[in-house]
Amino acid sequence: MKTYRAALVGTGSIGEAHVRAVEATLGRVTLEAAVDIDAQRVETFAKQHNIPGCYTDYATMLAAVKPDIVLVATPPAQHADMCIAAMEAGAWVMCEKPLCGSLAELDRIEAAEKRTGAYTACIFQMRFGAVTGHVRRLSDAGHLGRPLVGVCNTLWFRDAAYYAVPWRGRWETELGGPTMGLGIHAMDHFLHLMGAWSEVRAVVRTLDRAIEVEDVSMALVTFANGAVGSIVNSALSPRQETYIRLDYQRATVELTHLYSYTRDNWRLTPVPPAQDDGLLQAWHSFPPDVGSTHGAQLNAFVADMDAGRRPLTSGDQARQTLELLTAIYKSGFTGEIVTRGSIKPGDSFYTALHGQRAPRRKKGEHPRPD
Repeated sequence: MKTYRAALVGTGSIGEAHVRAVEATLGRVTLEAAVDIDAQRVETFAKQHNIPGCYTDYATMLAAVKPDIVLVATPPAQHADMCIAAMEAGAWVMCEKPLCGSLAELDRIEAAEKRTGAYTACIFQMRFGAVTGHVRRLSDAGHLGRPLVGVCNTLWFRDAAYYAVPWRGRWETELGGPTMGLGIHAMDHFLHLMGAWSEVRAVVRTLDRAIEVEDVSMALVTFANGAVGSIVNSALSPRQETYIRLDYQRATVELTHLYSYTRDNWRLTPVPPAQDDGLLQAWHSFPPDVGSTHGAQLNAFVADMDAGRRPLTSGDQARQTLELLTAIYKSGFTGEIVTRGSIKPGDSFYTALHGQRAPRRKKGEHPRPD
């Protein structure tokens, strides 16, 4: 089998997850280079993980190493340009969330895909845990009935020290608050399980943190299949939890975790009284357990490269998640109900998540009650 040569761009805290992901491929991917603007940090990182090349300039690395895969783990505002440059250099890309800062940037990425024949996938590792595939198969086989009601909560806590990092808390560099930067994983997972969305109405607020972006959002979503769901994204919740609940006609499926899950984090509650109709037997026929890790997604990405096919979290699948986030911001800032497909070139929210409609507040300025 072919071995793919990878380069990691950004050696901050998430860099360790990428090293473990490469190790999880059992030799299918080798980490040949690391890039960071901090020379000492990248040298230390490369030495610690036996990475042969370290660079402080991204373009120089692309030209010298010519990687097959680029793993982008830099601050969000840099993602789109780095993904495009990697594809133009002949690499496929796995990029940390958020993939980019607007639907306009996503169109630029997709244009580069068409131009180069390479692909860029967003890192949405929640899709790649084994039980997620199991739930989708049960649903497709009719064991659960139709999805009716869903809940998607990202209730996390981020304090002043977290937002003291210069690029965080600002529209220009973080691109958004917990809607974009925290809840994006659970919302993508939610859409993967519930199906395509059709409209959203939302509130977006900055209640407590001294930041430009929001610190909480709430949304009501209608899905194309008729189901309805609620979404909460919070940076203000001391008891942290990531929670997805799916109420089907014949059972409730729940997932409770924080940053990752395994089989033990899932629960099924059949419609009472439990009938011996094969549902429980089907539920307990689990595949081998694989957690929701970067490694699980990278292994799937390698299989896509082998087959020459579009990765799961690229293209339209990446778009439906980014479009939902954009619609939450637009609805929250305008009060409108936003339908999928309605945010197009010419709409201020097409080029910026805040659509130039966010309250005028600078980082470091505490929110004031209206």
